[in-house]
Amino acid sequence: MMEYGVAAAFFVGLMGGGHCLGMCGGLTGAFSAQIPAPAPGENHLAHRLGFLFSYNFGRIFSYSLAGLLCGALVSGLDTLLQAKHFLLMMRLVAGTMMILLGLYIARIWHGLLRLEKLGKVLWRWLQPLSRPLLPINRRSKAFFAGMIWGWLPCGLVYSTLTWSVASADPLQGMLIMLFFGLGTLPVMLSSGFAASSLSSWLQKRSIRLIFGIILMVFGLQTLYIGLSQLG
Repeated sequence: MMEYGVAAAFFVGLMGGGHCLGMCGGLTGAFSAQIPAPAPGENHLAHRLGFLFSYNFGRIFSYSLAGLLCGALVSGLDTLLQAKHFLLMMRLVAGTMMILLGLYIARIWHGLLRLEKLGKVLWRWLQPLSRPLLPINRRSKAFFAGMIWGWLPCGLVYSTLTWSVASADPLQGMLIMLFFGLGTLPVMLSSGFAASSLSSWLQKRSIRLIFGIILMVFGLQTLYIGLSQLG
């Protein structure tokens, strides 16, 4: 599964853009409204892009950190306990989550979003940390605000994190979440400029169905390999 785990994670981020806008579009809009005016002589587009990239790279940094920690934790447990069957079970979980993500992206089943309820307790603790950063008038503040935003409860993030767990490798776990975050970047940047053409294309039923089916095929292959190894 890990041969295509990074590519699949990127596609999940890209095709989950509509969900990202629903969850975070308001945050992005509020942040965009706080971007200070450029200095005299500074290019307006470059100034705005600098803040938006800082904000989103902070978010992607948190995703990558979460992936690294998950991969490292399971790698450590595997070293200590030699829990081969546990790792195989986690790969089966990852394959199942890949199928569920495919169903969500294809808009066949949305039950996956119930996972977001699990993160509400964490978000209540993290949200007050953003207050000292206001107003976000520097790129460094934008980056740290993005880091906090990266822990916002999200079913897509939690589901993709199971692949980092199944990788049992810190580097692979980090790369999976890094590419997931990079996949979300085009839509989130376009929302910062109130652009809708990319989002509209990604929301086409035919496009979502194609990517959803591809993801489900990956998931089925992962389950097949995992079940074969258990046997």
